[in-house]
Amino acid sequence: MTDLARSRAFYERLGWRGQEVERTVFFQAGGLAVVLWARESLAADAGVEDAGAGRFTGITLAHNVRERDEVNRMLTAAAEAGAQITQPARETSYGGYAGYFADPDGHLWEVAWNPGLPLAADGTITVPGFGAA
Repeated sequence: MTDLARSRAFYERLGWRGQEVERTVFFQAGGLAVVLWARESLAADAGVEDAGAGRFTGITLAHNVRERDEVNRMLTAAAEAGAQITQPARETSYGGYAGYFADPDGHLWEVAWNPGLPLAADGTITVPGFGAA
């Protein structure tokens, strides 16, 4: 996002309820959480250069896992399938563990274990403070 406040306002105008946490905005979207980050912050977190238009698009998809060790297994499997690891797994600022890969088309994926966002039996995430849908 080039302007986080403007982006948050846009989604809130669509009826989404945003919750700001450490310069990010979380939206509960059914069983998904949509998170807005400033473009430069996301690029740095993913270990890629933000050159504006081109390879880095300012958006990433996330695959959350139930256990810390699953992050490494998923990144290894992605690399073996042809993905480029852009950010090896590491401890995060929120107490979790995460890494990133780019699929063959260059789309970024974060693989994350976040102890603050436990997964339900069906794999859904509920952002704290929003309650179950």
